[in-house]
Amino acid sequence: MVKILTLKRISHNDYGTFGVLIDETTPFALTLENPWLENRQRVSCIPSGVYWCYRKRSPRFGETFEVKDVPERTDILFHPGNTRADTFGCILVAEQFEYLHGEPAILHSRKGFDEFMKSLEGFNEFAINIIWV
Repeated sequence: MVKILTLKRISHNDYGTFGVLIDETTPFALTLENPWLENRQRVSCIPSGVYWCYRKRSPRFGETFEVKDVPERTDILFHPGNTRADTFGCILVAEQFEYLHGEPAILHSRKGFDEFMKSLEGFNEFAINIIWV
């Protein structure tokens, strides 16, 4: 069985690209990525499209998933974090939109990330469809 998640990007500004993760038809977590900056490594969100993600052990974040085959990009992980400063070109996962130190952020990232990983128990790979709405 192939697992497919959808990331619907719903808003973007100088503070980042905000989205909702959906498993089949059920939204279950929020995301924050960098703004679109021409797909530049570590400072831009990745282009919309369908990508394969593979389970990986990160020295910094532990068990996670890496988005593969993004043109001209590597090392794109899902991990906890709250603001654009935490992204490093990756996809942050959390539970709540809020402001943190005066800037738009996502909060309860450990809980959101744990829920993300729980939804992928038993899977070593999945496809993600990233779209703008």
